[in-house]
Amino acid sequence: MPDFSDVTETNEAVQNTGPDSHFDQILPAQSAAIYREFQAGRVIVRDVWDKNRSELRANPLYNLLFNHLSHFRTFYEHLGSELVFNEAGDFFFLKESSDEEGEEHDENAFRVQVVLLLIGRYFARSGRDLDYLGRSDAGLNEQDFNVMAGDEEYQDILRAARFEKGLPEALDYLDKRNLLFRSGPNRWFLSSAGLFFLNELVREYEKG
Repeated sequence: MPDFSDVTETNEAVQNTGPDSHFDQILPAQSAAIYREFQAGRVIVRDVWDKNRSELRANPLYNLLFNHLSHFRTFYEHLGSELVFNEAGDFFFLKESSDEEGEEHDENAFRVQVVLLLIGRYFARSGRDLDYLGRSDAGLNEQDFNVMAGDEEYQDILRAARFEKGLPEALDYLDKRNLLFRSGPNRWFLSSAGLFFLNELVREYEKG
């Protein structure tokens, strides 16, 4: 039977097998910041909107996840979750392995889908390419907002999805999840994740 020193040496050897296994390379505050984002139901996108500079900037939390992907995948696996990297949309999200959160997750996904589909439907009807929804210099403007907010059919659909305050509440819901950014007092655009999900919904709709 090995003594304590042998076990310690073995553990150190395992810990030093690769850079992603080193906890000391990642500050606790950084891990906590990522955890808070996921717990708030947010996706972590590559680029986030900087309100002070009015431009997109690289997201340090995304870069940290990307550079230490195997570490964080193992970490969240031990917490009963799956860290998913969506390369096409340049974002990370957390998938809960527990069935207990299935109902809440399904409701959140449904509400997100409703808002994205309404935005996509309105934008397509206005004759604009959906890709413009992902541009900070395009997206939805004040006129778009007023038209959508004044459409009774849209408001009925939003109320059915439990957005009692209508479009402002629906846009805030996406904003809080990093699926949409507010680029001005009366201007919004979809993040890379929001645009990816919208395009997926459109493809599913066209198949059906």
